[in-house]
Amino acid sequence: MKKTNVFGILCLGISMFGLAQEKQANSPKVEQLDEVVITDSRFALKRENSGKTVIKITKKEIENNQGKTVAELINTKSGIEINGSRSVAGQNIGSYIRGGSNRQVLVLIDGVQINDPSAVSNDFDLRFLDLNSIESIEIIKGAASVLYGNAAATAVINITTKKASDNTISGSFLTVVGTNQTQDNQNYNASNFTNNVTVNGKLNKFTYIAGFGNNYADGLSAAKSDNPEEDVFSRYNTNLKLGYEISDNLEVTAFASHDKFKTDIDGYPAPTYTFADTEDKYISKQTRVGVSPKYTYENGSINVNAAFTKIDRETISDYSSTYEAESFVVDAFNKYNFNNKFYTIVGLNYGDYSSFFSEDKNYTTTDPYLNVVYVSDYGFNLNAGARLNNHSEYGSHFVYSLNPSYKIDVNDGYAKLFGSYATSFIAPNLSQLFGFYGANPDLEPEENVTIEGGLEFNNKKGLQVNALYFNRKEENTIIYTTGYENATTDATVHGVEVETQIELIENLSLNANYTFTEVKDGVRLRIPKQKINAGLGYNFSENTFASVNYQFVGERADTDFSTYQNVDLDNFSLVDLYFSQKLVKNKVKLFASITNLFNEDYFEILGYTTKGRNVSLGLNLNL
Repeated sequence: MKKTNVFGILCLGISMFGLAQEKQANSPKVEQLDEVVITDSRFALKRENSGKTVIKITKKEIENNQGKTVAELINTKSGIEINGSRSVAGQNIGSYIRGGSNRQVLVLIDGVQINDPSAVSNDFDLRFLDLNSIESIEIIKGAASVLYGNAAATAVINITTKKASDNTISGSFLTVVGTNQTQDNQNYNASNFTNNVTVNGKLNKFTYIAGFGNNYADGLSAAKSDNPEEDVFSRYNTNLKLGYEISDNLEVTAFASHDKFKTDIDGYPAPTYTFADTEDKYISKQTRVGVSPKYTYENGSINVNAAFTKIDRETISDYSSTYEAESFVVDAFNKYNFNNKFYTIVGLNYGDYSSFFSEDKNYTTTDPYLNVVYVSDYGFNLNAGARLNNHSEYGSHFVYSLNPSYKIDVNDGYAKLFGSYATSFIAPNLSQLFGFYGANPDLEPEENVTIEGGLEFNNKKGLQVNALYFNRKEENTIIYTTGYENATTDATVHGVEVETQIELIENLSLNANYTFTEVKDGVRLRIPKQKINAGLGYNFSENTFASVNYQFVGERADTDFSTYQNVDLDNFSLVDLYFSQKLVKNKVKLFASITNLFNEDYFEILGYTTKGRNVSLGLNLNL
């Protein structure tokens, strides 16, 4: 198959950008608006009244990172290491947030919890996601089980999908062509293709949005070897979301989606059982349907988020396996605002989770919960709540949270001191309770206790900085020895997170964060002790944007499975470039990127390939 050389196309594209750039005055200075965050309280509150440092990835930031994956974008935020995001496209993803693992991270899509009951970590696979179908992302770190239940121990990743436009019909088309090459094979052939098309609009009281996306990548082998074989990755996404305003007070939204990806993988073939470049395959598909009615009344609303998810997974190798899982989740809650001082939520969350092992197995959870936010006139704010988890296998478990903060006005901005004490739980999943390997039906839920405190300053003139310390204690951690069991000793992780956003001069901004994470009296694999992210973005004009981004990942431990001994992986640094140009009254956008500019050679996972310098060129049409 003849391959196109992307480097030449990129050079041509950059020259087109230069010719197309219009001579125009700098865009007018816009007054900074108060940032609004939702995930930590489920109310749209000003950031200054929140007791958390919520990470908000806006629509604009997503547009300035087109061509990336969701995992790659999230991986630039403080306290977060998304292991596998720098490797071959089909690499397993490890969400190591605040020293935790996948099982301690909860993902929401449009307010609905989503996970895989058949997976060992009971987590959601980020490889399913297409960034081009997403409107915004909010991330809160720390224990959040009061509002969101099981697994919300180190973070909640709240994803909001794109919304319909107010036009009768609108459309968007995006295509990206890029390389997919290692540090040693810089051939610049087109090997990574991403496409997305969306049609949406509004007809009187009816809204609709339909989308299709796909990604195809080859050119890399998962295993780092002398004679690598290409491991192909392909993903397809289809989604439909419909909304109808029945009356001024009642609206309903319904959705359906089907996602599938297939990837070649490398493994440990018989009879040697050593890691090798094999021809194994992994296939995973997910189908989701749901409905979300909302009734609004004076100062409040009644909300229901309900969804059914079916997941099928298959591994084709010397150890072939298939898994089937289903989940049905209903979250019903009443929100009420008392005089803009007390914001209350009373809710009931029900989940039914099932998977097939040697026979069908399932469990259910029924959780009533209450949360109250108090916003005073003198700067004191309090977010507090409680939840009772009722599990069909192990009984009941109580969790709670206290999150006070105090804000002081500083000229036009503010300084804020905040702290929190919160508990969370991770229920044993079906694989651990009933699965094929080491199942233990007597497992107790893991409980995490998180304490954090910090401060934030924002002058609302282009400077925001915050810093915090956290300490998380794990009790009854579920571990695997000869089978699954609860650990008899507690584990403690603590760390520091610092973030800053600075508008250096008009249209030139700096975003940076630093994370220190340490496991006391133990080792957690692939979690860097220190990590730095920094990005410099400049708007040359209203239609022209460029950025340079830097990432430093410190030393971390991994296991050498040839000796079954832990080894230290060297630190590494990556530099990425991005450029975009809007044309034809913002209807056409051309963009280009270079990742790993200096072709840094490093291990993300011992024995696995990482990406070298890669280039991409993209086109986005909005009609």
